[in-house]
Amino acid sequence: METAVGIFSTRRDAEAAVRDLRSRGIPQDHIQLLLPETAAIDLPVVPTDDAEQPGMGKAVGGVVGAALGASAGLGLGTAAASLLIPGVGAVTAIGLAAAALFGAGGALGGAAAGGALEEKSEQGLPKDELYLYEDALALGRSVVFVLAATDEEVRTARRALEESGAESLNAARERWWVGIREAEREHYERDGRDFGPQEHHYRRGFVAALHPDSRGRRYEEMPAHVRDRYAESLGEEAFRRGYQRGQTHARDVWVRRPAETVERA
Repeated sequence: METAVGIFSTRRDAEAAVRDLRSRGIPQDHIQLLLPETAAIDLPVVPTDDAEQPGMGKAVGGVVGAALGASAGLGLGTAAASLLIPGVGAVTAIGLAAAALFGAGGALGGAAAGGALEEKSEQGLPKDELYLYEDALALGRSVVFVLAATDEEVRTARRALEESGAESLNAARERWWVGIREAEREHYERDGRDFGPQEHHYRRGFVAALHPDSRGRRYEEMPAHVRDRYAESLGEEAFRRGYQRGQTHARDVWVRRPAETVERA
């Protein structure tokens, strides 16, 4: 499956985009929605396994049906969960893949069906860009993504999202980097290094550390598939330094998790 993703300034715009996608024939189970608020009050939190990746552990809770009100009128079925994400806060995930991005896929449908749901939701899951979704949600934006089954479907989805006024992932990626670039440049140049020529490799290392499979792992423990993705930069010292800074950034987000998350996890 290929993925089409759009980021919207408001929930209303995101919901309008979902309706447009449905009108163009995109199947409901291919459309996923992340909203920066929950649809219910005083939702219980189901703690996840301590062994899960940092940032996706006890601060993440999933409850079956607790967020169904958020999907009313969108025609997206009944798979919804309310989550508490470190550094982001309350999030409503509508769709199996949307919930699975944050480690809550197995909580949907109960223990008996959890394995099947998790397997289904892993197909085409756009995990490489998780840090961009987190950033968007933390800023109060909403994220729509489509797990397209055919080339025609992904073209249709991308066209629909663009026409609905979505910010593209490329634009979101650059906006995110601009927001932290100056601080990273100052950090890198503290001991006399020149950031400019090495920025490309440094940035790639930083992003590699934010991959959900890399978080909490030392440089030497970086998963093979993440190493393969950044193979051209692996030999660069700037890449290693960027990776280390990315890990620090991820830990800082965990430390700044919402107080209510700590109390209820």
